[in-house]
Amino acid sequence: MGGRSGGSERNPPTVGVVVYGDLDARSGGFLYDRRLADHLTARGWTVEVVSLPERSYRRSLLTNLAPGLVDRLDALDVVVEDAYCGPSLFLANRRIEAPVVALVHYLRSAGGGEAVGDRAVRAIERDYLRTADAYVFNSRPTRDAVAELCEGDDAGGRSPSAASVVAPPAGDRLGTAPALSGDRLTRDPFRVVAVCNVTPRKGIATLLRGLSRLDEGIDWRLRVVGDVDVAPGHVASLRTLADRRGIADRVAFAGRVDDARLREELRSAHVLAVPSRYEPFGIAYLEGMAFGLPAIASANGGASDFVGDHNGALVPPGDAGAVADAIGPLARDRDRLRRLSEAARETFRAHPTWEETCGRVRRFLRRIVEGEAVDGSAAVVGTSGSHG
Repeated sequence: MGGRSGGSERNPPTVGVVVYGDLDARSGGFLYDRRLADHLTARGWTVEVVSLPERSYRRSLLTNLAPGLVDRLDALDVVVEDAYCGPSLFLANRRIEAPVVALVHYLRSAGGGEAVGDRAVRAIERDYLRTADAYVFNSRPTRDAVAELCEGDDAGGRSPSAASVVAPPAGDRLGTAPALSGDRLTRDPFRVVAVCNVTPRKGIATLLRGLSRLDEGIDWRLRVVGDVDVAPGHVASLRTLADRRGIADRVAFAGRVDDARLREELRSAHVLAVPSRYEPFGIAYLEGMAFGLPAIASANGGASDFVGDHNGALVPPGDAGAVADAIGPLARDRDRLRRLSEAARETFRAHPTWEETCGRVRRFLRRIVEGEAVDGSAAVVGTSGSHG
């Protein structure tokens, strides 16, 4: 993972980071893995990226039998596994003597949409999580969801609360802009931006239905910024829905854009809205807050760690009425919008940076390597609003 830089530790450990595919080419939750790997490398740790083939869910189960995988991981001081790779590791982990840390930023059983039965996904995910010696969680709701999933463990598995740290991702990748004020605050039409890959889980259909319920006196526009090629059939259904609701002329699908264009999209908006079915953390909400945008966020998942009535709204999955109730008052009352915008910027300002988050994880991993954090006796837990 690149050359070493200053600030190296004494006796730096060797850590494996297990991911699907090419770490440098991944986005989403894998950004966390890449940031952590770079951080550890910069402090003198030897980082070995173990890239597993990303295949269909059923075929990924066969990776557990890959020749040499167990020996390769067992030779390391500590193994950090992206928990999304759980189907490829839940059997192999039982044979690994090195401490295994599950980095949990997404639960398949909560997100749904797998090509196998929900019950099977839940059972395999639970079995995988039980093989870990320690856990890094991206949010407290994720930690709580894992604890609930593993509840009633009669197979001798470890408790997710025994050795864990909550270390949220940062939202500082795109930079910042001031809170809404002046012409940016008062201009019409009222602009809503959704930043996401356009898949059913992201709740854009709910957003369209909610916007279509707004008072006729509210002049609004929606721009959906993100990949429209992941689920093209779903995107076609959204266009049909907008047409049927009589709002097609107010809705634009911008597709994938580079970071410079994304910054312009955020600077042009009044709120960011992604009412997902499930959002394990919701880094897009935080990135929007960096530009002064209140977040209309999913109530199901990690966003509740930092989104609330003071800086946006949490809406139940599929509740178009809640979306309308959250956006309508902001479009009508720009003073209220300004207050929420200022609170959104303050939320972003108080949130840990990547340096702080990765430092928290590094210290946790050091304790594990030194045998201080895997005996089930102590939890190391940080909150998303602190700088530990």
